[in-house]
Amino acid sequence: MEKWICCTCGTQFGEMDGQPEACPICEDERQYVKEAGQAWTSLNTLIRSGQLKNDILQEERGIYSITTKPGFAIGQTAYLIQTEAGNVLWDCITYLDEETIAKVQELGGINAIALSHPHYYSSQVEWAEAFGCPVYIHEDDSQWVMRNSENIRFWSGEHHELFGGITLSRLGGHFKGGAVLNWEAGKNGKGILFSGDIIQVVADRNWVSFMYSYPNSIPLPSKKVREIQQKISSIDFDRLYGAFHRIIRDDAKISVINSAQRYISALEGTLFET
Repeated sequence: MEKWICCTCGTQFGEMDGQPEACPICEDERQYVKEAGQAWTSLNTLIRSGQLKNDILQEERGIYSITTKPGFAIGQTAYLIQTEAGNVLWDCITYLDEETIAKVQELGGINAIALSHPHYYSSQVEWAEAFGCPVYIHEDDSQWVMRNSENIRFWSGEHHELFGGITLSRLGGHFKGGAVLNWEAGKNGKGILFSGDIIQVVADRNWVSFMYSYPNSIPLPSKKVREIQQKISSIDFDRLYGAFHRIIRDDAKISVINSAQRYISALEGTLFET
């Protein structure tokens, strides 16, 4: 029995005798199956290979980034947020070894894991079991959980408060249950938003974007982006951490609102002529 991992998206499946027939997350039009076809590995295989290592870097007071080097699967960054009430891991990565566990324990461990959307579920259950903590996922995305666990807590509605001034908010868009995390004490009380790629920080760090599918370039409709813009207007934050170590350090809320308006104008044909 093995817990197989999809090499394209990094999602770990529950125990089974043989490899899964397919990865539903990659067969969905928001992701893709590589031209060479579906490939599988396991966490034990990745550890034994000795080829991967997790970089844990302090970004600022109370925030550490965790990124696998060289990149594996989608290659997102997870963030450890330290509060006086406990630590939260925002989003997850597939690779987890004893060295990573030891380093995170030195930083206070993990009291809760919260996920933005299914592309970053990865080996979330392995992390939850290693640190003895719950995993918070919006119930609208429950169908995408490939490895069930008693550690998983499905939350509902538009907001869910954790602890230490941390609140999860459902924005939808990229996925119906797509969520962001706001740490109100971050940046000296100005607030820090962690967005996964529900809100994607782009190459120009003054702007963000919103997509139904990033790899397949499928946009969201202007109506949905307008809804996200309205929801963001009620959240106070000044800095934003995206999924790929891209950061808007100042005036991030203004950047998100302006970016939503630019996106809507582009879709409705009023931003430019071509």
